[in-house]
Amino acid sequence: MATSTPEATPEPESDAAPLKGGSVTQRAIEAIKSMITDGELAPGQRLPTERDLAVLLGISRSSMREAIRALTVLGVLESRHGSGIYVTSLEAVDLLDTFGIVAEISPQPRLVEFLEVRRILESAATALAAARINHSQLADVAVHLAAMQETDDTEAFLAADMAFHRTITHAAGNEALAAIVEGLSSRTFRARVRRGHQEADAFARTREDHARIYQALVSRDPEAARVAAASHVGAVEDWLRGQLDE
Repeated sequence: MATSTPEATPEPESDAAPLKGGSVTQRAIEAIKSMITDGELAPGQRLPTERDLAVLLGISRSSMREAIRALTVLGVLESRHGSGIYVTSLEAVDLLDTFGIVAEISPQPRLVEFLEVRRILESAATALAAARINHSQLADVAVHLAAMQETDDTEAFLAADMAFHRTITHAAGNEALAAIVEGLSSRTFRARVRRGHQEADAFARTREDHARIYQALVSRDPEAARVAAASHVGAVEDWLRGQLDE
């Protein structure tokens, strides 16, 4: 007498309407995002277990696992060892971190486009900072400017340069804008852009640019700050365009 092979028990289906459109993993990602935007999941809140979420959405646990992994990479979710999966604080700096990574690894012709974006956004951030910067932040900008004036060491100069701009963008009072600009001003990105851009007067011209930006901040002049910042980033943008045209 033949013995029948028992069939695997399927995972429970959700009573909710089936997810539609796109891959199963992508649909699961969208569903979790909707739970966050609808307020079902708040920043810092623990998610249901992977199994419970899979049942709720009517998908396999492997697809749910992939969705959670993707949202973790994007900074939307985080895994806490021994505790479970949580929604992050959803701060702009975490969510926009991948933006900086894209800028760092893009092919060189694309760097010009990212520099163009940086010029537009950093000039806007600097203009906002001119209206909003406080005395403590302005003092910090002065310290970073002095550090650039006092060194010819490339690494020390770059560190002071980055701190100078970071202080200004945070003084603008817009975390999302600061996070994007910082992503376009990372050490790796700047190193790629400035490779070979070390003419004899490069440091001197950069110091002059920063001095003009600082003076505009001291004068609380948003338009002068905007122009000075745009000119500063634009000089590097023009240089890189020239390199790519050769």
